[in-house]
Amino acid sequence: MATYTLPELPYDYAALEPVINPQIIELHHDKHHAAYVKGANDTLEQLEEARDKEAWGAINGLQKNLAFHLSGHILHSIYWHNMTGDGGGEPLAADGVGDLADAITESFGSYAGFKSQLTKAAATTQGSGWGVLAYEPVSGKLIVEQVYDHQGNVGQGSVPILVFDAWEHAFYLQYKNQKVDFIEAMWQVVNWQDVAKRYAAAKERVNVLPLAP
Repeated sequence: MATYTLPELPYDYAALEPVINPQIIELHHDKHHAAYVKGANDTLEQLEEARDKEAWGAINGLQKNLAFHLSGHILHSIYWHNMTGDGGGEPLAADGVGDLADAITESFGSYAGFKSQLTKAAATTQGSGWGVLAYEPVSGKLIVEQVYDHQGNVGQGSVPILVFDAWEHAFYLQYKNQKVDFIEAMWQVVNWQDVAKRYAAAKERVNVLPLAP
């Protein structure tokens, strides 16, 4: 039985128009995300075979493949729920996301400063990658990270709560090579309710990363 499965989309293919067209959503979810799920499951089977045979000649490649496919699966699973056709704007207390709004201000000085940093982080990832807003449990603050090629430029134990996919398959059919335009447009569909729920859940997990005395 497969360990990982492709989650269903929380909306139909056309739900994020005009920011992301239906063809992109269909290909991105049904083909690219599905490939990460298959890749993670296949790599786990190969690792099981390596353990059974005590054959470790390919261990470095297998571990890298597992990181690649598993990161792709997890980040995409967050990505779909981070977006909504009714989203966008700035997170506000009046909308029930005051704790998140306060955390953004505390961590980045202002919403504008946060938005600028995450936009630049996503738009300048080398090659293929992601811009990520994450909860960092040691400081208890929010940080912006870059994930490149699903291998990472991230802190240990940080929890992604908002992710911007900057791989070409996320935008090229609609935005061509204008990645910056796509990232800017993404702010129109951010689901702050989902981000706030992920922030609250991440804070509750603070004790899972104990520090040495």
